This record gives sequence, C-alpha cells and structure tokens, in this order.
Amino acid sequence: MNQRPGNQLFDAYFTARDMREVFCDQGRVQAMLDFEAALARAEARVGLIPQTAVASIERACLAEHYDFAALGEAIATAGNSAIPLVKALGKQIAKNDAEAERYVHLGTTSQDVMDTGLVLQLRRALELIEADLAQLGETLATQAWRYVATPLAGRTWLQHATPVTLGMKIAGWLGAVTRSRQRLQELKPRLLVLQFGGASGTLAALGEQAMPIAEALAAELQLSLPDQPWHTQRDRLVEFGAVLGLIAGSLGKLGRDISLLMQTEAGEVFEPSAPGKGGSSTMPHKRNPVGAAVLIGAATRVPGLLSTMFSAMPQEHERSLGLWHAEWETLPEICCLVSGSLRQALLVADGLEVDADRMTRNLDLTQGLVLAEAVSIVLAQRVGRDTAHHLLEQCCKRAVAEQRHLRAVLGDEPQVTAELSDAELDRLLDPAHYLGQAHTWVERAVAEHFALIA
Repeated sequence: MNQRPGNQLFDAYFTARDMREVFCDQGRVQAMLDFEAALARAEARVGLIPQTAVASIERACLAEHYDFAALGEAIATAGNSAIPLVKALGKQIAKNDAEAERYVHLGTTSQDVMDTGLVLQLRRALELIEADLAQLGETLATQAWRYVATPLAGRTWLQHATPVTLGMKIAGWLGAVTRSRQRLQELKPRLLVLQFGGASGTLAALGEQAMPIAEALAAELQLSLPDQPWHTQRDRLVEFGAVLGLIAGSLGKLGRDISLLMQTEAGEVFEPSAPGKGGSSTMPHKRNPVGAAVLIGAATRVPGLLSTMFSAMPQEHERSLGLWHAEWETLPEICCLVSGSLRQALLVADGLEVDADRMTRNLDLTQGLVLAEAVSIVLAQRVGRDTAHHLLEQCCKRAVAEQRHLRAVLGDEPQVTAELSDAELDRLLDPAHYLGQAHTWVERAVAEHFALIA
C-alpha cells in the first residue's frame, strides 16, 4: 500500500487533528493565498488596481489549485515559501485573465505574505486553544467542587506532609489554566496584527496610497494595523510562544501529579480507563498513565522549541538571514504540541477515577505523624513553642521506634495529657479537622474561573 511519506505515527498521540490541519501544507498555503486575495481587494478599493482584476485573483487563491510537492521543491531553491507560491499564483491567474496577472502581489514582499499568513493561522490556533482551555477550566472547576472536602496526604519533597484535599490540588491546576486564559486574552491585540511593509518596511512602492491600502488590507483580514511593520521585531510571536510554553508547563504539572497519584504505592487517583489504554506488551496487569505521558512530554519538548524562538529574536536589519527561517516550523510545532496536551488533559480531567478510601488509608501510613504539627500548634499555646516542639519531636521518634500510632504515644505522655483531653487529641489527629483554608482556595479558584467567563 502506497502512502504519502511523512511522520504520522505519533500525530494522533501528541497533536490534535484540527490543530494539525491549521498548520498542514494546505493550511499554510491557503493562509498566504488569503493574504493575496485580500491585498487585491484592498488595492482595488483604493483604486490602485482595477476592480475587474479582483475576481480573477480571488478564483486563483484556492490552495487546491497548487501542487504542494512542487512548491516544496521550489522552496529549496527560492529560500522561502512565498516566492514560488506567488509565481504559481501568477501562472494560475494568467490562464484565464492575463490582464489580472499584472496586479497580483503588487507593492508587497514575501515576508508580508508569510508573516500575515502565519498570523491568520495563529488566529485559528488561538481559537482552538482558547476553546479547549475554557472547557478544561469548566471541567476542573466541577471536579474541584466535587472533591473539595476529600482529604489526602499533602506531599512535600515527595514525602507525606500535612493533609490537603483533592479539591485543593485540582483548584491549583484550575488557577494555572485561568491565568493562561487571561494571558491569551491580553496578548491578542499585540499578536493579531497585519504584516505589511514591502521590500524594506517603507511601502515605498505604493507611494501615497500606502497607508490607505494598509488600512484596507487590515480591515479585509480583520487584523489590527500595527504602528509599523515588524519584519525583524519578533516579540509578538515570541510572546505567544512563551504563553504556550506556560500552558505546556502547567499541563505538565497536572500530568506529573496524576502520574504520581497513579503509582502503585499511592493508587489514589487514576486516568479514566478504556479498552487497550495504558497496557503493557508483556505485563497484563499494567495500567500506565498514557495521558499524563503526553502532558509531561509536551512540557519537556516545548521549552527547547521556545528557546529557538528566543534565540531567533536578534534579527539583522530589515530582513533576517536564517533566524527568521528558524521560526517557520518551530512555532507551529509548539501550537501542535500544546493542542495535543490540552486534548489529553481534557480526557484525563473529565474521567478522573478517585479512590477516597485509599487516600484515607494512605493518610494513616505514618500512623498519625502527618498531624504532629496540629498537636504541636495547640500545645505550644499552653506550654510554649520550644517545649511543645521538643515534646512532639520526642513522641514522634518514640512512635517510629516502637511502631505505634502517634495517638497512642501521646495518650501515654503525661506532659501531653495534662494539657490535652482525649477528645482534643482525637480531634487533632483527625485529618478532616486539619484542612485549613483548603475549601477557601477551591472557592476562590472556581470564582476566578467564572469571573473570566463573565
């Protein structure tokens, strides 16, 4: 069976299909052709080219008319994708309207076509990412409330600390998602702008009609007109890439937490199960965190790609050699990785399987030691901080050495029972009574999520 060559084996795992369609060959070519069609309409609107030429140019601005393999071969010689595409566009127009061919690509330059085409692609990518982030936020908000009072061991330095709640942990993931959504909203006015400067950024070829055409072109494409062309000022694209890097990292944190909670020794929270999901080629019992692996993988890969974007910022003069080229595949790949990570995060968050009983049992693995702080805080108010701390430290050591529950050791310690009753000790060693502001943190994270929607 003959198949088109390409790297497709891992795409379904690491990339969302609709994001890959944005940045596939057809998506790239169509975005550039959309620029050329809009340019013709804008130039006709201000009278630079005849209105009669527009329809012929527009009819040729469909990606389906072009041989992507031939364009790829031509790019290797031309040095960018716009040069061979514009040539092919001219030939396509000339087949039916030789007069209209004279007016294609008038007054612009290859980078205008490619950068604005990229911005059009990024606008669609933004829509996809924002939609998935909003859905993920909604799911996490629901899950945070569902488990707002479900205690589990807090873990610091990978060791049991004091109790938290699963809802509080999920609220942490939710807060990061909300902040990423805010950042994307804030950067839109800087990112979704026209690139239109001509040969060296002056639009000299268009004379006095330059600004009217620029304004009309921006309107045609529904983009903002920036203060000036940004051919070698790449902060707009890098800012977007950086925010995507933050999203990837935040999702990686979610994936890391899930994978640790799924460990056999913890067994508290699991990705949703499905036939064939997370199995092993040799071990029938395995249930691997395959969704979390994508989240962690993307969080690992994106920073390296982002470093390329940052490294490509000091571009030379009015058109860069090599540094601009380094961006062409890099930013689209970041978008694709983040899209795949988001889709996996949605699956994981929506279908979380929680073993609350296992959480309770794990909280007692240290036989009450995770609540030593709770006892120490109350006791300090009665006998002083240093005395209380030293006393609890000794009781903890005795509990470990004698393999006894801390409650039993404290009940045998006269210095403790002289200050704390049995009822007080029972309450202090109940994880449900030492959750602090966990409920408040969930409430605040969910409120911030809904405030963004409003």
